[in-house]
Amino acid sequence: MYKLLIGIVFFTVSFSKVYSANILEKDQENVHITVKKGDSIHSLLDKYSLSNIQCNVKAFYKINELNDGDILYYGKSYELPIRIYQYNGKSIRSTIGIDDYNKALRIQKWNESLEISKIKSKTLYGDNVLWVPYHEIECDIDLDKNNTSNEPLKPSKSSEDKYVFDKIFGQKYSSVKILDYSLKNKVFYVVSGHGGPDPGAICTSVEEDMCEDEYAYDVSLRLARDLMQHGAIVHMIVQDPNDGIRDEQFLECDKDETCMSNQIIPLNQLARLNQRAAAINQLYKKYKSQGINDQRAIIIHVDSRGKNQKQDVFFYHLEGSKSGQKMAENLHKTFDKMYDKHQKNRGYEGFVESRGLYMLRNTLPPAVYVELANIRNKYDHKRLIYASNRQALANWMFEAIIK
Repeated sequence: MYKLLIGIVFFTVSFSKVYSANILEKDQENVHITVKKGDSIHSLLDKYSLSNIQCNVKAFYKINELNDGDILYYGKSYELPIRIYQYNGKSIRSTIGIDDYNKALRIQKWNESLEISKIKSKTLYGDNVLWVPYHEIECDIDLDKNNTSNEPLKPSKSSEDKYVFDKIFGQKYSSVKILDYSLKNKVFYVVSGHGGPDPGAICTSVEEDMCEDEYAYDVSLRLARDLMQHGAIVHMIVQDPNDGIRDEQFLECDKDETCMSNQIIPLNQLARLNQRAAAINQLYKKYKSQGINDQRAIIIHVDSRGKNQKQDVFFYHLEGSKSGQKMAENLHKTFDKMYDKHQKNRGYEGFVESRGLYMLRNTLPPAVYVELANIRNKYDHKRLIYASNRQALANWMFEAIIK
């Protein structure tokens, strides 16, 4: 997930042998850093996505023979709890001697995030240098036990109180201006369809293939950002480590999405849907125990029908769910109003129906299922390929959801 450097911090990175305690193996190199103005221990570790796991913090103190309350000194070199391996060109697992596929995938994505943010100057496959965070090989924790990241999109504040940052939106959109707190203590689960090994519907009759999961994900991110601007607690159930919000017309198809940032998405449809429902339900129960009752799920897809069939945005809810039906009806009314306002005389033919879809049946919070367009129809493509239209879709959904 796409690193944002907060504040003015300059540093250089090199390699050094481990020299203190037996925290890391003596024959293994670590990342070595020379600190300049503006850094603290927390901000330094946060740049490398190490600060949220306590054993990394403890290792940093021990490796560098620091005590609680110590600060970093300008111009002094420190070692990070990151091992350096010579990649063998075959696999991460064989390089570091592990069998755990999930662990290897996390290490790969972590390296990629540092490469994107320019912290790691070359790609794994460019210089055959693999960085491995300490917690993946030394800490006695099981990241797969509940293999989801339960943290909502609630990043650290900037120096200005009215802004927060979240790397999931990509560098251009990572700074989120808080407009008000009208959605405080309201929880939203935003679920983009398909992802990982399953791209969903694909249109191949255009200059670049259009994959359903990429457009659903982009609109989902935009909706999540809208909700955050009003103080909501937002969980993106499907996440991509390097896409963020994109403004290109044709969004590159890839297969690196995960569930809640670290869980591999299964190819099997039932397993995939169960994984997402379980992640939502676990969080729902947690918030419920804290007295937070206003929780909703929004599931976003792109439909696939005959290429000559235009399709307006439409909405499904679970039969018998009054809250789900109300959300769907509010969405329909809002889209009808917006089309009448912005495209007079066009007409709007979206609809609301009840359906027993798995995600509607098996998620505890009230849910609505949205189909944005027919990915095979050239007229509907305008709704998807233009960033301004994807933002409009998110904005209109936001306006309806908060009613």
